[in-house]
Amino acid sequence: MSRARRRSAPPPRNRSVIAGFLSLLGELLITTGLVLALFVAYSLWWTNVLADREASARGDEVRQLWQESPAPAAGAPAEPGALDTGDGIGFLHVPAMKNGEVLVKPGTAPDILDDGVAGYYTEPVKSALPWDAKGNFSLAAHRDGHGAKFHNIDRMKSGDAIVFETRDTWYVYKVFAELRQTSKYNVDVISPVPKESGRTAPGRFITLTTCTPVYTSKYRYIVWGELVRTEKVDDKRTLPAELR
Repeated sequence: MSRARRRSAPPPRNRSVIAGFLSLLGELLITTGLVLALFVAYSLWWTNVLADREASARGDEVRQLWQESPAPAAGAPAEPGALDTGDGIGFLHVPAMKNGEVLVKPGTAPDILDDGVAGYYTEPVKSALPWDAKGNFSLAAHRDGHGAKFHNIDRMKSGDAIVFETRDTWYVYKVFAELRQTSKYNVDVISPVPKESGRTAPGRFITLTTCTPVYTSKYRYIVWGELVRTEKVDDKRTLPAELR
């Protein structure tokens, strides 16, 4: 009789408390894991979806404005800047990054880049624009999340094409140098004559900047190009050879 009673006796109270605590901890860890997984999905996938939608809509608006703008009169001096708007000055095409066309707007603040665009620097060093006689057209875009337009910047190599499209002109650049890692505070890389690029005299440069390593913002990845030619946009908007 005493042996049967010992078998059916309830477990010690401290063991029951520990088991309950471990069960609750397990549930909390599972819930935390799910929340983190959802956050990662939101940051790395859903923000791309939203940014691409926004950028596509804004890009369509810019192209519509271009269509409605009167064409320059025959023989009139080219004034590309007069045909652009604050909603977007043109589209960046980088075949090596396989990122499609990227709308370019003024400014590099997060609330601008988060819309899936590239922005040109207005500070701390003011960017030149492609139609300027000399200077450095310096751009930034996200490498992960929010469109991640420069995600594949590490695929670029010397000689690759970078093409900028405006209302009436294609600007064709060729990559000549890169800096795979530098301080986020290194503003010399976007100077009119970008230091560490190897160039020492003024020219017509383009600089692409983004965060590195991937999924961090600790350093900056830099690619430099130099203008090799321009092409007038024809009525059919025929792509330059680099984009065909």
